[in-house]
Amino acid sequence: MSEKKFSKKHEWVSLEGDIATVGITKHATELLGDIVFAEVPDPGKSVEKDGQAAVVESTKAASDVYSPISGEITEGNKAIVDDPSSINTDPEGASWFFKLKMKDKGEFDSLMSKEEYDKFCKDNPN
Repeated sequence: MSEKKFSKKHEWVSLEGDIATVGITKHATELLGDIVFAEVPDPGKSVEKDGQAAVVESTKAASDVYSPISGEITEGNKAIVDDPSSINTDPEGASWFFKLKMKDKGEFDSLMSKEEYDKFCKDNPN
């Protein structure tokens, strides 16, 4: 079973072995509104913790998607590029943005649990 952690920039990370799956949270989709465009990174690209990795645009705004951990991209989710609106319906499941081979497990361990993230969102509604 994979463990899921959350960042203050409203990304989630699910870890299986040393492969991390990254997406944006339901809270992020609620702030963005109807999503109309997504861009995902190409395999082989290196990303640093908190570095820009993907792009999401809604009818309200464009926003960067950051990588909560460092690593090398192994896969971008082409399904959300073809159907960006799917991010609104399943942001923390099938509509992940990218997968990466994690460099440092300590970065994953430093992210928030679901309970900590929920409290963070309550205390920081925007």
